[in-house]
Amino acid sequence: MVNSNIDYNKKVVEMKNITKKFGDFVANDNINLTVHKGEVHALLGENGAGKSTLMNILYGLYQQTSGEIHINEKLVKMDNPNVAIENGIGMVHQHFMLVQPFTVAENIVLGTEPTLALGKVDIKKAIKDVEEISKKYGLYVDPNSKIEDISVGMQQRVEILKALYRGADILILDEPTAVLTPQEINELIQIIKNLTKEGKSVIIITHKLKEIKSVADYCTIIRRGKYVDTVKVSETTEDDLASMMVGREVNFKVDKKEAIPKEVVLEVKDLLVKDNRKVSVVDGLNLEVRAGEIVGIAGIDGNGQSELVEVLTGLRKAQSGSIRINGEELINKKPKEIFKKGIKNIPEDRHKRGLILDFTVAENTVLQNYKEARFSKNGIINKKAIEEYASEIIERFDVRPTDYTVKSRALSGGNQQKIIIGREVDNIETSKKETGKPQLLIATQPTRGLDVGAIEFVHKALVKQRDEGNAVLLVSLELDEVMNVSDKIAVIYEGKIVGIVDAKDADENTLGLMMAGGSEHE
Repeated sequence: MVNSNIDYNKKVVEMKNITKKFGDFVANDNINLTVHKGEVHALLGENGAGKSTLMNILYGLYQQTSGEIHINEKLVKMDNPNVAIENGIGMVHQHFMLVQPFTVAENIVLGTEPTLALGKVDIKKAIKDVEEISKKYGLYVDPNSKIEDISVGMQQRVEILKALYRGADILILDEPTAVLTPQEINELIQIIKNLTKEGKSVIIITHKLKEIKSVADYCTIIRRGKYVDTVKVSETTEDDLASMMVGREVNFKVDKKEAIPKEVVLEVKDLLVKDNRKVSVVDGLNLEVRAGEIVGIAGIDGNGQSELVEVLTGLRKAQSGSIRINGEELINKKPKEIFKKGIKNIPEDRHKRGLILDFTVAENTVLQNYKEARFSKNGIINKKAIEEYASEIIERFDVRPTDYTVKSRALSGGNQQKIIIGREVDNIETSKKETGKPQLLIATQPTRGLDVGAIEFVHKALVKQRDEGNAVLLVSLELDEVMNVSDKIAVIYEGKIVGIVDAKDADENTLGLMMAGGSEHE
């Protein structure tokens, strides 16, 4: 819907010939970006392409090495985020900047609190202000709820309201859907459309082509720090966007031959697991995964998937049931013992469970097995052996940059994921040689926040493990991914496997019905 009061031709952001260097590394190389009033502009590129760096420059967190920034057709020296805020720019980061014990209202007004006499915070006015701005933009939140008690989607709303409360007319959303459920993604898309009706301009950093097609007006593509093109989204296909992003044609369909399942590797029987509230979230679950097959678990978030994986990897105790790997009972064993017996894991949250971000890339490649003879002797770490091993992982799994001495925190999400996958795959190969038994690879949300090129890489890695005779358990909220990668699909609902479907016979409607508690025959 066009609002006649909005000048859609007005340029609200112009970034001209922006170059940013970190030492000898060129993160942004002469990039141009123009955004108009009331426009949704997507910024598309592979992990590590320089998208976030460019937006951090616009928000004043970094300063460009060369180039100019014009806001509302005026040259601005963007020294720090305060200058950005004064010029009507707000940024919602991928990892939210909220104070967990504070309420929603306290977070939104933090730093710009309404005050009473003697500087005391007027919390009643803060709550009223939050309710008014929430209503204005259709962003319902409870001002009195604590951040630690609300969903990720609600936390994102708080971040958006925080920016709007400070007068933002230009919103930067960095990977806004990376941690959202499908329903929350739809809600966010509607929120963005409501904001543009009010004349706000929105810049979205994303990898998800479907979302670009559903919400963006224009898309600027950058590849390896260089500007590629700016296109009108309505006149461009997803295939075209993907090809421009990675510099080659991308195969969205996973190329795999028919599975040849063999012996049972994972056998779960009558598993009962309680969550932190002592509520049963895995309730009599039964599941088998065989060597040479990928079993995908499909389900709406919160139906016991996370707790199931935690029990399988030794991070949570089960109340009862059986978990066998290659016939050996492993229920409630320690993570180290489970790892040695054949379960390897690509965790749901790579930052919390997959990496130590302030360790180097080399250190992260040996987190589970640094005590092995090849990496240490008499308790003394063999640094050279670890570095040589890290170099092999980097080369084999195309990790960028190739410097194993950098902290893992400095890498993009996709390259962090490649370190984890490389490490786990090598651990599988080593264990299989030592034991002669197939291993189980658990991959939970393995492509969350990754670009299409990295997703293609991850999917190939999972299929390769299947083809080498290992068992793969894929747990994903992305139904397309489960249908595309899996050989069998086990649907989970309220902590039970309610049906198992052959992936080649599966369709979204049937799976969706089962995920909501219905029968595949309804």
